Amino acid sequence: MRSDVSEWCSSRAGLEQATRRVVADRRAARLRAAGVRTLADLGCGLGADALAAARAGIRVYGVEADPVTAAMAAANAEAAGLAELFTVECGDATAFDVTRVDGVFCDPARRAAGTGRRIFDPNAYSPPWDFVTGLAERVPHTVVKVAPGLDHALIPAGAEAEWVSVDGDLVEAALWCGALAEVPRRATLLRGKDGPLVNASGRAGGPSYQLAGSGNAEAPVGPVRGFLYDPDPAVVRAHLVAELAGELSATLADPTIAYLYADAARPTPFARCLAITDVLPFSLKRLRTLLRERRVGRVEILKRGSALEPEKLRRDLKLAGDGSASLVLTRVAGAPTVLVCHPVTG
Repeated sequence: MRSDVSEWCSSRAGLEQATRRVVADRRAARLRAAGVRTLADLGCGLGADALAAARAGIRVYGVEADPVTAAMAAANAEAAGLAELFTVECGDATAFDVTRVDGVFCDPARRAAGTGRRIFDPNAYSPPWDFVTGLAERVPHTVVKVAPGLDHALIPAGAEAEWVSVDGDLVEAALWCGALAEVPRRATLLRGKDGPLVNASGRAGGPSYQLAGSGNAEAPVGPVRGFLYDPDPAVVRAHLVAELAGELSATLADPTIAYLYADAARPTPFARCLAITDVLPFSLKRLRTLLRERRVGRVEILKRGSALEPEKLRRDLKLAGDGSASLVLTRVAGAPTVLVCHPVTG
């Protein structure tokens, strides 16, 4: 059975919107665990999500508006040995009779036909946003894949909004509606190099981490302390920094910047930890002098809340030496600040 995307019938536009295997497998396992046995994939594209659902034992009816892409999806189902569980029709997703299924997955097209340019206005998606959000009122189990930059104001009432990162890269967001909604906001971290996240029972398993909360809480503000935590982008986009701060006994140094500060280094999959050695009001001359004194010749540069360009700063520092450091460009109580740090490992 073939499953690698590189072996698919594909197009450039289709691959750009195709779901990663590890994300699709986890979503399929969650649908299966919720009791979904028949699924409509409205706007199935090349079939990444439909094939994952079929592998989980769900009967999938795919609908794709583009005839070439629909033919590719059907060919992929045939090549994967899943043609009996995943069939594709070329047509209008809005015309599909959803009473035939007990679950719907919809990944509306977010690129303009012909030009391939990204569409940022949900009302210009295909199918349109009002149709997509209305699916939850018609089908008890509805999942909508959306762009990670989705405005929280567009999240339907009662839906669970989930942001997903793979190996630290934010890759997508999804709205879990109706009976599938479990929490208001969720950040899910997956490890894509470790294989599919489905165990023998068909449930999600393996190396995944989840943080949930309201998405409305505010983290306390305090001084810079000995350790800095840089939250995973899924945590930041899900507005769950306050929940993470509670787990780490951490605070913000600026209420508008998602860096957390704590007195101790604690293991967490939800953030990278750095030990802070120096806190400086930003001054190129002073920073250059400090790094030269310590013979720092290699730096990584992180930034939030700073207008400085990392590569220009790297050139201006004129580094020399065999040491290394991490520089964090940020604001503390509104003031431009640079933190000199070292990663905490283990």
